[in-house]
Amino acid sequence: MGEFFGSIGWLLLTLGVLVTFHEFGHYWVARRCGVKVLRFSVGFGRPLWTRIGGDGTEYVVAAVPLGGYVRMLDEREGEVPAGELEQAFNRKPVSQRIAIVAAGPLANILFAVGAFWLMFVVGKPDYLPVVGPAEGIAAQAGLREGDRLVAVGDRPVSTWTDATIALVEAVLARRDVALSVVAGDGGERRVPLPLSHIDRALDEREAMRELGIRARAPVAPAVVGRALPDRPGARAGLLAGDRIMAVDERPVETFAQLYDAIQAAAAIDPELTLKVRREGVLRTIRATAEAGTGSDGRPNFQLGIAQPDARDTVLRYGAVEALPAALRETWRMTATTVAFLGHMALGRASLENVAGPIGIAQTANSSAALGVAWFLSFLAIMSLSIGILNLLPIPILDGGHLLYYLIEVVKGSPVSERALIAGQYVGLALLAGLMGLAFYNDILRLVP
Repeated sequence: MGEFFGSIGWLLLTLGVLVTFHEFGHYWVARRCGVKVLRFSVGFGRPLWTRIGGDGTEYVVAAVPLGGYVRMLDEREGEVPAGELEQAFNRKPVSQRIAIVAAGPLANILFAVGAFWLMFVVGKPDYLPVVGPAEGIAAQAGLREGDRLVAVGDRPVSTWTDATIALVEAVLARRDVALSVVAGDGGERRVPLPLSHIDRALDEREAMRELGIRARAPVAPAVVGRALPDRPGARAGLLAGDRIMAVDERPVETFAQLYDAIQAAAAIDPELTLKVRREGVLRTIRATAEAGTGSDGRPNFQLGIAQPDARDTVLRYGAVEALPAALRETWRMTATTVAFLGHMALGRASLENVAGPIGIAQTANSSAALGVAWFLSFLAIMSLSIGILNLLPIPILDGGHLLYYLIEVVKGSPVSERALIAGQYVGLALLAGLMGLAFYNDILRLVP
């Protein structure tokens, strides 16, 4: 239950911050253009809190936190007093209407730059891009355990996260790429990966398994870093700091050995006997391993325990150097997000990646558990995603309105009322389909 309420809390914080920034972008530019703002709402539905500002705007926090809106004075939505006509949104030049609508997504992009900047200043712990046992295409190409990745194609990488994102992009595009690697003896070489040979029918997880690149497992002692709530380890009484000495009489020293011992023993009988040293006292704890799926998509047995933090590098810049780094990261993640949307549209990436409130809540909670820098990274990526999705030319979204205004610029007159109404129906259908897919994926994630 603790994990559930923690996820809800981080979800509310995430959506509250990002929606407020998005809507404030619309609000701020509308006020600069002389448009009267009637309501600034974070959330939909019944108001939980309201206040009337000195400018006459009603500020609202509503019950359903899945979005927000800025309602402006507009003749299309009701009668406007003659004295306020010049403050109506629809009376403004098309250039100002474009600026007001585009300001929301732009605010999300600016927020992402700020979040990435703070992430770099705080310092983001990560793993060095050192390769573990290579398989499949990687092994055939000559990649060896212990090789450190320096660049994927022309893209330099300094952490395993950077390397993974670059590799996934190349795999999805089925684009041949060469790795720049440094071997354990310091020698540099190029390793060409023929990714175009991967069957295009495979989704990204299956394709990454075909590639066969894994991170080198960090050498961490068999100590419980965290026992996840409502999982077998926590239910059996395991605590953070417990040193597991043996699994069914099989001695273990490292966390990797612990994992292997759990898999071997649970395959015979999931009822495990653990020898545990806690505060110098040797204890016997019995736990029942659960069947699950690993990060590589393969079935395994799990106790729900996390290893101690074994990350061996920190991505950090000074306050000045962090700004260009944040701009580069924002550009890189924007390009990655747009490319990934294209891959999903073409069927190269699985639609299971579309997440709804439950998926976002779980990711927010797990990011927060990794530390401030990782949560800032999550906020930045979420903000970029909201900005990019809102720029898609779908009626109802900001991008749909921008499309109407661009048509107006070209033809010299506004889009007809009939076209607007038809577009609203199309937009509602597309949005309902996207939300349905997101909720469907969320439900599947909850099913064992």
